[in-house]
Amino acid sequence: MQSRDLLLYAYGQVAETFRSTVEGLTADDLARRVGPDANPVGWLAWHLLRVQDDHVADAAGTEQVWTADGWAGRFGLPVATSATGYGMSGEEVAAVRVPSAELLLGYSEAVHARTAEFLRGLSDDDLDRVVDERWDPPVTLGVRLVSVLSDDLQHLGQAGYVRGLLGA
Repeated sequence: MQSRDLLLYAYGQVAETFRSTVEGLTADDLARRVGPDANPVGWLAWHLLRVQDDHVADAAGTEQVWTADGWAGRFGLPVATSATGYGMSGEEVAAVRVPSAELLLGYSEAVHARTAEFLRGLSDDDLDRVVDERWDPPVTLGVRLVSVLSDDLQHLGQAGYVRGLLGA
């Protein structure tokens, strides 16, 4: 098995789990918080997609599907188009009210398609390419892709847990 095949499988698992995590939820379900500063399912789902879209587009040297395909406009959120959710305050999180599960699922499919397209073109040698020199040691493409996977899986687990608490 080549590294790209393993990465394609792993990101495919994220897309599959994403669907079962948000499918069938209402806009109110997506926005409901189980505690005063708890992240709601909608925000967690939006955030993990935004981070994946942002980081993969950066590594691929392409525009994010969020802006290139008009998803930012469809969501109509009161945040900058560059926002990924990183570092948001509780108040800012509350302002991210995702309109529908269907919209999240559509964006997820677009992000996954772009990610898979990028991954299919990689060789094992590509994973050693430095993509971020702001860290010590500098971050390679392989490390970045695994980091995004880790973030995705953590937030999917959180969203699934919150969904369970909501009884949805």
